Amino acid sequence: MANTSSAKKAARKIARRTAINKMRRTRVRTAVRKVEEALAKGDAAAAAAALKLAEPEIMRSVGKGILHRNTASRKVSRLTKRVKRVAV
Repeated sequence: MANTSSAKKAARKIARRTAINKMRRTRVRTAVRKVEEALAKGDAAAAAAALKLAEPEIMRSVGKGILHRNTASRKVSRLTKRVKRVAV
């Protein structure tokens, strides 16, 4: 347990930041899951619409430090490729 007042404040800040980051990570995972569910159904229009919402969410997580830039790009690239494959 923290002893000094500054360490106690840091612990509070970390807890607050962790909760926010958890929420942001959940939003990204939900967006990706919606794309994958649409792909599983074979619904190309719904998958494209879900991808259009998921991509900015993924890239926003990069700016917030949730995902690494390359990880986000890889996720978007793979999802886009899968959506295009269903559309054909």
